[in-house]
Amino acid sequence: MFGSATLDVIIGIIFIFMLVSIICSCIREGIEAFLKTRSAYLEAGIRELLNDKDGTGLAKAFYTHPLIHSLFAKQYKPGKASEKISFLQKGTGLPSYIPAKNFALTLMDIAARGRETDEVSGHPQSPIISIEGIRNNIQNLDNPYVQRAVLTALDASQGNLELAQKKLQDWYDSAMDRVSGWYKRATSWIIFGIGLAVAIIFNINTITIANYLYKDAGARKALVARAESAAKDTSYNSKRYNEAVETLNEINLPIGWENGAYAGTHTIKALDGTTLVDPKQTSGAWNGFFKILLGWLLTAFAAMVGAPVWFDLLNKVMVIRATVKPHEKSPEEGSEDWQKPKTPFGGSLTGPTGINERGIAPLPTAPPQQPQTNNSPNIRDRDADLDSCHVPKGDPTPDEDLPEAKGGVQ
Repeated sequence: MFGSATLDVIIGIIFIFMLVSIICSCIREGIEAFLKTRSAYLEAGIRELLNDKDGTGLAKAFYTHPLIHSLFAKQYKPGKASEKISFLQKGTGLPSYIPAKNFALTLMDIAARGRETDEVSGHPQSPIISIEGIRNNIQNLDNPYVQRAVLTALDASQGNLELAQKKLQDWYDSAMDRVSGWYKRATSWIIFGIGLAVAIIFNINTITIANYLYKDAGARKALVARAESAAKDTSYNSKRYNEAVETLNEINLPIGWENGAYAGTHTIKALDGTTLVDPKQTSGAWNGFFKILLGWLLTAFAAMVGAPVWFDLLNKVMVIRATVKPHEKSPEEGSEDWQKPKTPFGGSLTGPTGINERGIAPLPTAPPQQPQTNNSPNIRDRDADLDSCHVPKGDPTPDEDLPEAKGGVQ
């Protein structure tokens, strides 16, 4: 079982990881607001779904349809036709999200009324969106790949238009799950790069911080108090960039470049009072390079996990700490079985009858002896209670209070 010091170090490290994750997530959102990478990933996913890699056929008709074009202000400009999108792909002003219902209705309308939005497609006598209308005009899509998918949805719906729409929505949602996977993987690596840059710029070395917390009980206690307060705030993992950076600056930890890469954890005091780096603790390939690099990499990998995950883990470790601390303050009491009175033959008394669990009644015990009084002149006089020799003179005793006479002529 972890000791309290080790557990407190873990809590402190988790709290630092949560702050770093918040900082990196805020930076990532700032980059996303500028590049609009989500829209680029979505447009690439729709081009792949509609089997139009260049974006000049059905994908263009899709984005120029009124139900889709109303979601963005600019003209449709297809992205690059490359098979793989770069992590920092810049969007072209397209929407970052398209509802599945809009996708299904747009595709059904194009199949029934054609690609172009003109007087013919907008005329009251144009074909209605129905099972028969879509099937009879399916070639308006001019895309055998999508035509077959739409016909499959129509056949599976067995004449129910709403069910056919639902089938197309499910098809779109399954494709968007893949797009979300692409974007999440790209975001994870982007945050890793941001985390590594933050770890180097702020010199946030996980190994150095852990060693410092383990040796300094005061810093450990203060950091755990902050972590405990943060765990009670359900909105803590949604803090802003400035708030997270301010918290890091307020914490008295070896973070920053004031004392170099070792941040004061491997320092010694010189005779003149100045602080110097201990050469014994910083020499060699491990202490001089790999230890620093590994500490930065751990911080960067922690940023990839995300602040919500670290927040949940912090609450769980806090629960563990709450159960460990009382055991350290006071030892556990023995169980009731060990505290029951024992009989001469073993076992404990159970119930009012005095029969123990072995079915044996206990031997009678002598009544407790009364404490000796200091009225008797002689403690060896065993007949003092009979002859009342212990009664002081001048203190007559009434006849009814005298002890009963016993015995006779022996």
